[in-house]
Amino acid sequence: MITSLVTGGAGFLGSHLCDRLLKESHRVVCVDNLLTGNKNNIAHLFDRDDFTFLEHDVTRPFEIDGPLDNVLHFASPASPIDYLELPIQTLKVGSLGTHNTLGLAMAKRARYLLASTSEVYGDPLVHPQPESYWGNVNPVGPRGVYDEAKRFAEAMVMAYHRVHAVDTRIVRIFNTYGPRMRPHDGRVVPAFIDQALRGEPLTVFGDGLQTRSFCFVDDLVEGIFRLLISEVTDPVNIGNPHEMTVLEFAEKITELIDSDSEVVFKPLPIDDPKTRQPDISNARRQLEWEPIVSLEEGLTKTIEYFRELFLPSERK
Repeated sequence: MITSLVTGGAGFLGSHLCDRLLKESHRVVCVDNLLTGNKNNIAHLFDRDDFTFLEHDVTRPFEIDGPLDNVLHFASPASPIDYLELPIQTLKVGSLGTHNTLGLAMAKRARYLLASTSEVYGDPLVHPQPESYWGNVNPVGPRGVYDEAKRFAEAMVMAYHRVHAVDTRIVRIFNTYGPRMRPHDGRVVPAFIDQALRGEPLTVFGDGLQTRSFCFVDDLVEGIFRLLISEVTDPVNIGNPHEMTVLEFAEKITELIDSDSEVVFKPLPIDDPKTRQPDISNARRQLEWEPIVSLEEGLTKTIEYFRELFLPSERK
């Protein structure tokens, strides 16, 4: 049986990845310190013999008994609220956490996959963003703790690949949404859905004309799995290239919820990207992957999750 370790496995993306690997008949070891993860995301897996949960901070060295075939490093605060409140922890998990998990992969002769991010492109001057773009990042701004942690992690992964011949993969993840997102993590999707369900005004930062490209979590996990089993060692963008403004997204959510919530505007945070759209040419060509879940279908599933979480009396 293939054994895969997922750091950050109790988080939003990590928990869905654990589900997918188990579906592929992997034995899964989930490692999480629960700083931003939640056991509720993996509670349905605790009774399985092929699933193990280890509560541990990967910035401290650790060992795993027995063979490992894959190490997937997804541990990190990933929303602006999280990494602005936890800047040192974010930098440490991108540096020390990446170093420790790469060392584990090297010792076990396991394949290694790093969860990187579109944030490595910063506030991009090239649009859409291909993997060849080096980015426009402010290293000393408040968002730099996340952006540079991921850029450093990518550099370390490639160093281990070149120097120690570790079999590595790097996925650059663009905006993703779906069930198991935390309602108050500061990201657009959970914020808008939560506010619309409660009949509160939707908070839009800036003028709302900045763009994002939203990918449903099932599509994202499919792309990550295809990258894991591929022979592609260069970074690969995984995201939905369908671009829309934040205002358009707010309107879509209020429409699906049938909410009369109005929009209120607040100042744009420092270094917040004005545009964000992946060039997924490489994913299409090398992985034969592209997103297939429509925005309406994905949002409907996500809204239902939030209804069940907060408004059980209004479940549909």
